[in-house]
Amino acid sequence: MSVYVELKVYYIITFAKIIKLCDNIIMKVFCISDPHLSLTCDKPMNIFGPTWEGHWDKISDDWQKKVTDNDIVLIAGDISWAMKLEDAICDIKEINKLPGKKIFIRGNHDYWWKSLTAIRTMFPENCYAIQNDSIKIGNFVFCGTRGWAVPEKEPISDEDKKMLNREKERLELSLKSAIQKLNEGDKLVCMLHYPPFNSKLENSIFTELLEKYCVNKCVYGHLHGENSRGVKYLLKNGVEYYLTSCDKVQNQLVTIYGEEAI
Repeated sequence: MSVYVELKVYYIITFAKIIKLCDNIIMKVFCISDPHLSLTCDKPMNIFGPTWEGHWDKISDDWQKKVTDNDIVLIAGDISWAMKLEDAICDIKEINKLPGKKIFIRGNHDYWWKSLTAIRTMFPENCYAIQNDSIKIGNFVFCGTRGWAVPEKEPISDEDKKMLNREKERLELSLKSAIQKLNEGDKLVCMLHYPPFNSKLENSIFTELLEKYCVNKCVYGHLHGENSRGVKYLLKNGVEYYLTSCDKVQNQLVTIYGEEAI
């Protein structure tokens, strides 16, 4: 066998090994919510208690220990206290210093989140915003919306009815977008900022949609404080729910796909 043929065979085998190695890389999915960053405004979070003391440093340290560039981190709203997009981008860039692909939805305090086109234009590489649509990365499809507070009892105000119906429509738009991207074996993950149920964990217009579209996992935030309602993990009618408010999870990323997932 000539040297040329031997080299050709060697490179073919080596290339095949590289391809096999890439196929075996396991993409992990983590989540966190409510970081409430404030690099461009004076809005310290430690006024809300000791859990918030140096909270972003704690999140960053945990993030760097867990996440690789191949992984995905979901940030379920209340990202930045900024009022304007150009100021919020400073906080987004701070998050983007950390490894992994980041997917964001809007929270009730993300006042800077107005024009989706402007957001996507200004977002740095590896940062993605979801609004009325979805994104597919690997064998995961992600969708979601802000949501609204699910009522504890009837009747509710006309304003709450309006907001609940609007967010229901937005969620269904996002879910319809997502199922068009699903292939066999893919996982469907939904992001909400508000909890999709009330304190009694009752069914709602949001949980009904998640079940209708066969969502695998749903992450949400918004709840804060030791006395706030909520459970960190719930399996309900085939959907797994994860509470990810940073102060409720000790400023650590929650693993929803990976070795440490529940």
